[in-house]
Amino acid sequence: MDAMTRIERSLSAALGLAQTADGPPLLAAAMRYAVFPGGARIRPRLCMAVARACAEDKPTLSAGVAASIEILHCASLVHDDLPCFDDAATRRGRPSVHKAFGERIAVLTGDALIVLAMQALARASETAPTRLGPLILVVARAVGAPNGIIAGQAWECEPKISLAKYQQAKTGALFAAATAAGACAAGHDAGAWHLLGERIGEAYQIADDIRDVVSNEHELGKPTGRDLALDRPNAVNRMGLGVAVERLEDLVRSAIEAIPKCPGAHDLRAHILAEASRLLPRELARPAA
Repeated sequence: MDAMTRIERSLSAALGLAQTADGPPLLAAAMRYAVFPGGARIRPRLCMAVARACAEDKPTLSAGVAASIEILHCASLVHDDLPCFDDAATRRGRPSVHKAFGERIAVLTGDALIVLAMQALARASETAPTRLGPLILVVARAVGAPNGIIAGQAWECEPKISLAKYQQAKTGALFAAATAAGACAAGHDAGAWHLLGERIGEAYQIADDIRDVVSNEHELGKPTGRDLALDRPNAVNRMGLGVAVERLEDLVRSAIEAIPKCPGAHDLRAHILAEASRLLPRELARPAA
């Protein structure tokens, strides 16, 4: 079974936990709407790629961990789109959750997805209970304060914003969790894998900044130009387009160099390079050196 199939099945099983006859149907529907159909599933596929590179021995656990990472990402998108933040009308080419279900349900949907991610992680760990504690630490660190995705959202509320701290929390934290948790799910030391995820996360954030400036809503499936409109940190606005592209390419190279020693390092390198080739808009991509 390929990685995407495993991820989708794990996500479906997790969402099934929230869809029972005695629960509020609007909330259950909004949670499923926020997760399906998904985007590229970049973070869970990275998590699975790391688990494979570490010779995973508990495939149910690694798939469950990957699903948990994706659910947390979807929760962050729901909150990010709210009127009090981006006020985005679309996400993934269709109405955002607050547009489809109302603002109150959207707030609760994001909250419920965060809890569901932890629930899914705990259930998946039944096959390897000794790994649950380290996994919870990895994932919780990526979500909360002081440096998780919630903290990243909170930086947008500050009068002065450090671009590096903002990007590390808003985007890098969950990528670092994806690589660390993938290794941890396979019984390896999580700490050695944080740097790889942080570098990939920063590269992805810069790529997102570039697309926000040079792409359009039809291509991205969400509004563009929001960073400038909302006066948020953006690598292109701070560095210029050329420097931002060079920084992205440097980060991809340094991410490759940061792969720890593992049985599947060659395949993991190929996975990262393949993902990196899709980051830049086609007209800005340059041939690999």
